Amino acid sequence: MYKIAFFGLGNMGLGMATNLVKAGNEVHVFDLVKEQIEKAVTAGAVAAKSAEAAVENVDVVVSMLPAGEHVKALYAGIIDKVKGNTVFIDCSTIDASDAIELHALLSCHGHCFVDAPVSGGVAGANSGTLTFIMGGGETAVKRATPILEYMGSKCFHAGGEGAGQIAKICNNMLLAIIMTGTSETLKLAIDNGLDPRVMSDIMKQSSGNNWALEKYNPVPHVMENVPSSNDYKGGFMVNLMNKDLNLAMRAAAANNSVVPMGALAKSMYQLHGLKGNGAKDFSSIFEAYLGK
Repeated sequence: MYKIAFFGLGNMGLGMATNLVKAGNEVHVFDLVKEQIEKAVTAGAVAAKSAEAAVENVDVVVSMLPAGEHVKALYAGIIDKVKGNTVFIDCSTIDASDAIELHALLSCHGHCFVDAPVSGGVAGANSGTLTFIMGGGETAVKRATPILEYMGSKCFHAGGEGAGQIAKICNNMLLAIIMTGTSETLKLAIDNGLDPRVMSDIMKQSSGNNWALEKYNPVPHVMENVPSSNDYKGGFMVNLMNKDLNLAMRAAAANNSVVPMGALAKSMYQLHGLKGNGAKDFSSIFEAYLGK
């Protein structure tokens, strides 16, 4: 078992830290939101008074933060407080250039680093079935994998430094395209008198089948236990999808990649967010077709 410092107890991070505790690890947590720390302590974690205190004599540092600037600021503040050859694992979705910068920084200080963004949502974080997409050297990945396996069911080594981030933003760009297309199609069916539940069942058995139809239907009350049937609360926020799509567009621009579908999805999500929907789940893009 490991002594682990965990930073970032949001919708995803709290479930991830809890699963590390359930596996028998000693998990020291720190977050800017006191209520989230209290929830983690209830699950068996140890509350740290500061970021510096959290990393005292730990074997592993895990972070799950909103953006690259937050990860870089955190690591800059603790890098001289950790013992030698500590394993750093960042599960945030950040710019690949930020991840590469962190690889270089931590390597210079004698530590291992893996960029390991996640897929699987809040449900996966709570159930310990996340997918981790790792970027880094073979040695670092080998050391990080057992820790990640406490929180997920699949771990992929995408490639070298920053590769995990590139793979994640490619996946999320496709997710945005699928969700907007599925919403558009279901609204067309509704406008022409079809029951969205029946239409969803038809497409699931036809060539239009996709993840949104099977796991995350965007039309309210077609599927139970998904955000669309809970007023689009919980899940993966529109604001976060916009962040990931911005990262995807930046990566496309850097390499002259042609991404017209991704660019259109980005415009739709950006407008959706500007209309006050940023805190809703990303499947709420269905409401854009209702004029909301």
